[in-house]
Order: sequence, then C-alpha cells, then structure tokens
Amino acid sequence: MDGSFGPLRFPVAAPPRPGEAREIAPGVRWLRMPLPFALDHINLWLVEDGPAWTIVDTGYAMPEAKSAWERIFAEQLGGRPVARIVVTHFHPDHIGLAGWLAERWSAPLWITEKEWLYARVMSRGSDDFVALRRDFACRAGLDAAASELFGEREKGYRRGVPSVPPSFRRIADGMAIEIGGYEWRVVVGEGHAPELACLYCAELGVLIAGDQVLPRISPNVSVHPHEPAGDPLGQYLASLAKLRERVPPEVLVLPSHNLPFYGLHARIDELTTHHAMRCEELVGALDRPQSAVDLLPVLFRRPLDAHQTAFALGEALAHLHYLERSGALERVHGPDRIDRFVRTI
Repeated sequence: MDGSFGPLRFPVAAPPRPGEAREIAPGVRWLRMPLPFALDHINLWLVEDGPAWTIVDTGYAMPEAKSAWERIFAEQLGGRPVARIVVTHFHPDHIGLAGWLAERWSAPLWITEKEWLYARVMSRGSDDFVALRRDFACRAGLDAAASELFGEREKGYRRGVPSVPPSFRRIADGMAIEIGGYEWRVVVGEGHAPELACLYCAELGVLIAGDQVLPRISPNVSVHPHEPAGDPLGQYLASLAKLRERVPPEVLVLPSHNLPFYGLHARIDELTTHHAMRCEELVGALDRPQSAVDLLPVLFRRPLDAHQTAFALGEALAHLHYLERSGALERVHGPDRIDRFVRTI
C-alpha cells in the first residue's frame, strides 16, 4: 500500500525492457519482468559467478516472463550457464518460476527454510485452507459474499507458482554466500514474509533488498489466516531496525519494485514514521468498537477492489494487533463472531 517517500537518489531514470539485462553494479545485472497485477513489474538480478551466473528471484509463472528469460539466456549470458537460483521469499512474483529454472539449468535453489516450506505448502493447496480464510474474513467484518471471495483467493498462489523444487540449500541470517569472488551477507527480514533474505555485499556497496525496503511504496505487512493472532508489524519494524544497524546508509539498494536508489536509512526512517502515523490514525478513530473492515477507510482513502481489499484487510489487522500488544487497544468479541477493537485510553 502507499507510503511516503522523500530524500532518495535514483542512479537511473528508466528500467530495462523485458528480455534485457542491464549492469547496475559491477557483476550485477538488472532485469525487469512483467506481472499480471496493478503492480505490473518485478526487478530480478543476475550476478556473475565465475564461469557461471547466479539468479536472484525468478518472476511470476506466466508465458511473457518465460519468453523474457529465454531471450536473456540466448543473448545475455555470454555462453555461461546458470549455476544457482537464490530466492528472497515465497511470494509468487519471487519464486514462481523457480521450479522451471531449476529444472532447465539443473541448478539448486538457495532459500531460507521457512520460505521454502511456505512455498511448498501454498503451491500444493488445501481445501481446509479455503475454509480457514473464509472464517478469518468473517471475523474481520467482511460479509458472507466477500468472505467467500476472500477464501477462494488462496487458489491464486498456485497459478503463479506451479512448482517448487523438492529440495533446497538453506540460507540463514548472518550467513555469508560467496558469489563471483564477493561475499554477500544474508540479513533476514520478517513481517512482509516469514524469513525474507536480503543480500548485502559490503565490498560492492550493494543491498539486494527484496520487498523489505521499497522506495515508492510500503511493503504489504499483513496478518494472515494461518496465524490469526500474529504481530507482523512488530516483526517488520524490528527487522527495519536490524537492517539499519547492519547495513550502512550509503549503499545502492536494489529493490524488487520501482527503481534502485541510494538513501537506505532515510527510507527506513520514512517507513517507520509511515506506520507510526497509521497507528495514530487508528487510535484516534477507535472511540467505539470497530472491526478491521470498518477501519479500512481510515487507512485507505481510495476505493479498493476485491484484490486490494484482501491486502488492505490484512494490513489493517497488522496495525490493530500491534496496537493491541502495546496496550493501546483492546479486542471485543461480539455475539456475531466479529472481532472489534476499541482504544483503552
């Protein structure tokens, strides 16, 4: 959802075209792939790895993305193979083509354990998960018809992720990965995804940030039906603080969406302030018990379609749970089984 942005510097004015690989840092090439959403692109990365290449993130499983990859393989690799596929997290635009790429190149998938497990579970689907999502939406305040649609959205994951490699190489927070003679340090972020792997190369001054820090939008931070009492916003804010501590401010940030930029610490501060302001707005509105659905107009002042409503609902609950844990709000369970919140002071 929308976030503020300010004193950032962008080293490029335009992204590469699909099928083009543009050098953005020594040994690092920038690719952009299409997505079938309102957010219509994802940035992917090719990193020179000695006699081979490492791919970082794969794109959504759609014919246009496969065609773009094939052009890159034919024209951009210089005859060198892909030896490794690194995926930052389990969302479909990041891992969707991992199975296809791994099979095509006989290349291993490198990913954190939680992200691999989530992708394997979500790509196989489950009938009880549809019911779980439907009940979750009802308790948040959606009506029966909208809750039914919310439940069915679970099947969309499998469209974007038709297969996930059955084995993986585990990466973890603090781990060093050697790629092409450079050390890339893993910094795990939480909140947007369970164990998202950012990659920081101190020698190059580059951070591959995944979705953890984006320059123009705030990453979606949502409560999900499989963890209905979770506090993803608390996890996300703690992860931003960790990233600010471990990575210096002057690095080139390579985000998964929008343009690469300089100004990591400034952007982290903006994102932290953005969420603090959303929390203040919610507290100010909660002079009477209200559900997450009731509060959507407080946080999102534009019309939302069904797809956007699903993300907005999870994000509203993330802020409400964070405030509840801080003691600013309390939850009221009504006879209609809808959870409502009211401020305590």
